[in-house]
Amino acid sequence: MQNVMTKQFSYIGIALILAIIFPLVVTNTAVQHVAILFFMFAMMAVAWNIMGGYAGMFSFGQVAFFGIGAYTSSFLLISYQVNPWIGMIAGGLVAAFVAAAIGYPCSDLRGHYFAIASIAFGEIVRIHFNNWKLVGAAEGLSLPMLDGGFKDFMFHSSKLPYYYIMLAFLIIALIVCYLISTSKMGYYFRAIKESHDVAKVLGINVVWYRLIAIMVSAFLTAMAGTFYAQYVLYIDPESVMLLPISIQLVLISMLGGAGSVMGPVIGALVLIPLSEFTRIWLGHRGTGIDMLIYGFLITLISMYQPKGVWGFFTNMGKRAK
Repeated sequence: MQNVMTKQFSYIGIALILAIIFPLVVTNTAVQHVAILFFMFAMMAVAWNIMGGYAGMFSFGQVAFFGIGAYTSSFLLISYQVNPWIGMIAGGLVAAFVAAAIGYPCSDLRGHYFAIASIAFGEIVRIHFNNWKLVGAAEGLSLPMLDGGFKDFMFHSSKLPYYYIMLAFLIIALIVCYLISTSKMGYYFRAIKESHDVAKVLGINVVWYRLIAIMVSAFLTAMAGTFYAQYVLYIDPESVMLLPISIQLVLISMLGGAGSVMGPVIGALVLIPLSEFTRIWLGHRGTGIDMLIYGFLITLISMYQPKGVWGFFTNMGKRAK
């Protein structure tokens, strides 16, 4: 078992080195843009994995936290000139608070009931922002052009800073997920996922730990929202709060391997470049093709490897041993 883990860590280390040198070798900005999106969706999928893969809360409203993070930091910057880095922390805290507010009354919901409630939550948030004039309503918010640099979280001449910042965010999310998965909290999450009733009998405070899972997940997702706002400099409800984004996060996690630390990263590595390049190559003719391929891959994984692509590789490693 220890040899398998050592191999896994060595592979992760090699992948990290390759990720660091990748934009220095591949200077095409379109490819770098796809890599940035891959890191961003991988981070959000890792965040979803904490509550969905480990704690068993299959949420389809994760995009609401993404939008809350984007809107909070953008509104504070535009209205009060608050530094985007501080706005990112504020957005994470607001998203965590909203997550707790919606998570507590839904604490007894399980399975598809929780999933339906999460869809309703996401749509309510989107409709509210679509009509909230204080934050631009349907017109959205355009971020002001600052001097640029790390301090302002804005870069004018290159995508490299965005690339490395998003890579750092992904690493932070992975570390958080790993620490949770290997801690007592992680075992509590798994117990809750298997059976609420058994978990309660064992003395686990199900409501409290479900709230922790959803709040941590919301905070990390909101960080990605702030990044996206600073990256594109314009947000509206239709770009940061659409239901298909939440569905995409679930598909990424399930394909890669929900309930594993690296699974969502593998899923994002397959699906995000596939989605972007089919859109670039085929244009409007490729609309929906990525989703068809998504569905085909998910069907194969469900039939032959329920633990996802990461589970397939780990099983191969064990057999090789």
